Amino acid sequence: MSMQGKTVVVTGATGGIGLVTARRLAELGANVHIVARNPTRIARTLELLRERGPDGTHSAFTADLQLVAEVSRVGDEIAATLPRVDVLVNNAGAYFADREETPEGLERTWALNHLSYFGLTHRLLPNLRASVGARIVNVASDAHRSAWMNLDDPQGKRRFTGWFAYCNSKLMNILFTRALAKRLGPDGPSVHALHPGFVASDFGHNNPGLMGTLVGWSQVFAIDVERGADTSVFLASAASLDASSGSYWSKSKARTPSGAAQDAALAERLWALSVEATGVGA
Repeated sequence: MSMQGKTVVVTGATGGIGLVTARRLAELGANVHIVARNPTRIARTLELLRERGPDGTHSAFTADLQLVAEVSRVGDEIAATLPRVDVLVNNAGAYFADREETPEGLERTWALNHLSYFGLTHRLLPNLRASVGARIVNVASDAHRSAWMNLDDPQGKRRFTGWFAYCNSKLMNILFTRALAKRLGPDGPSVHALHPGFVASDFGHNNPGLMGTLVGWSQVFAIDVERGADTSVFLASAASLDASSGSYWSKSKARTPSGAAQDAALAERLWALSVEATGVGA
């Protein structure tokens, strides 16, 4: 499908599948606006987008999406700059082996992998509603099937394991997708979550020592970033989708997520905690 003239916002677009997603949507004619925090990588990404999508208007918004205040600020900035958003791709995320808190006192996995999706999406909902057929694409993972989530302790203050924190955050992405689809209804923007596959990228390399080395070794068995971006690009650009809003995708086909991901009561509990943490979505 041509994306000519479409306005697309992609988070975490300066590396990995986010970069490939942004580049390929620019090649399809979209005006791609990225959200990232590293000025050097932002400059390189914009150069690539302008080279590969010369007919589009591309720009960047700088923010640290681990911080709720930054998500709110950049969301308001994007909303004021782009009257209409056709596609929002929530892609930014990371795996943190050790428990660390942001300057706001939030565990980093919870803050970046889930709250940034929740907060930015809500800030941009009026702009998405201004576009007929708008889509919200949430990059999740089949790692959600290994989640062991305790919403009495969503930040792992009492017990923390980096891998389960990551799996839990990917379950949260799907629960958010389903709860948001319910609230938006059939006439609002559609929202979908996806599993990109196990991708050989810089994901997880932020962890020092043995963990970073193990992540690197494991990626010998992974797919490349081009294939990893396929489902994100498909969901952003396909003329029509053969599944309703709130669905979960892998290899560009609708799939059934875990039982926990289909738990409506769990989704509502998570929603209430997310509203409390971000101040939006009530």
